[in-house]
Amino acid sequence: MRSSDGKTRDLVTTMPGAGWDYGLTRHPYHAIEAPMGPHYCVYNRRHMAVCFDDHSTEDGYWRLRRQAAVLHTGEWPLQFEGPDAEALLDRLFTKDITKVKVGRCGYGLACYEDGGMITDGILLRLAADKFWYAQADGDFYSWARAHSAGMDVTITDPDVFVSQVQGPNALKILEAASDHGMPEPFGYFAIARVFFGGQEVVITRTGYTNELGWEFYTEPHHDAEALWAHIEAAGKPHGIRIFGLDAMNIRRIEAGILNAGSDFNKDTTPYEAGLGHFVDEGKSDFLGKAALLAGPKGRRSHGIACESGEPLIAAPVEVNGVRAGTVTAGATSPYLGHGIGIALMETAEHGPGTAVTVGCRDGSMQAAQLVEMPFYDKECLIPRGKLVDIP
Repeated sequence: MRSSDGKTRDLVTTMPGAGWDYGLTRHPYHAIEAPMGPHYCVYNRRHMAVCFDDHSTEDGYWRLRRQAAVLHTGEWPLQFEGPDAEALLDRLFTKDITKVKVGRCGYGLACYEDGGMITDGILLRLAADKFWYAQADGDFYSWARAHSAGMDVTITDPDVFVSQVQGPNALKILEAASDHGMPEPFGYFAIARVFFGGQEVVITRTGYTNELGWEFYTEPHHDAEALWAHIEAAGKPHGIRIFGLDAMNIRRIEAGILNAGSDFNKDTTPYEAGLGHFVDEGKSDFLGKAALLAGPKGRRSHGIACESGEPLIAAPVEVNGVRAGTVTAGATSPYLGHGIGIALMETAEHGPGTAVTVGCRDGSMQAAQLVEMPFYDKECLIPRGKLVDIP
């Protein structure tokens, strides 16, 4: 029985005793979340809260859309440092990262030699020869180590944890929490170092929701309990609250943000996933370039709008009664008032506007349509602070 069948789900349970959990890592805010009744998935061998007993997924979604919500993520920052750090990363990623300036972030998408995708994430350039790569779930560390042979670069795990503060009040919370006020400049994809209650913290103007937001990076030397107490106190007048991945998942589907490992994988190229604009074909070389240049450029990943049901992950997408794709993400959007999802079609033949039937959470097949993503805010004005849209 698959965990995606809508009836069963395998999540992490806390219980007494010693066991085979030595390969898993709790984030620094685990004890703070514990009274809320968290249920965790395992992501990069780290615990990440999916939902909480003290509030519903829909409550969490509206908190994100109307006030501010915090997710302590399972993203895994790797550190690349040394004279050849830039050269290695430019070889590993499809985009030209030499253009990423110190104090800025970039989107990092890595492929195998055949063009299939490994993972994606946010690349932070902290110095000319020092980077953090906050990767999504995926097998990237060993891949990077293998391709660094003979290069003057050190790849390490700095034991850093990423937390997201997202929602229309996010920047108000940042201004209130920062000992010296809002960092300037702090535009989209910027990096800043701010002091929260006397502790210097790296923050980025990024997120996984397409809401206004920022992320903070908890390092081993931080007093995490004091850090969170400071941010929470600053955010209380603005409605800050910890929430889970289920609530964020709805918003990221609305925004057309893909999830590594489900919406794309080793058998999907960036072009097929609709991420071809992150491939710099003019770069001198990068892993997978030859295959991507020679391969098809058609898109196979599209949104699903379903008025009468909630698309179910791994369920079929049919065209004229014949299976033509698979649901890779599904939810019910409280804002749009109907089921939404992401489909990976078997070919690029079927695109937005195609009438389909999709497998839904209740076991039925329902009429739906392939649509463009994102479902709204097509120009991504909300995360850039150019549109205030509080439903």
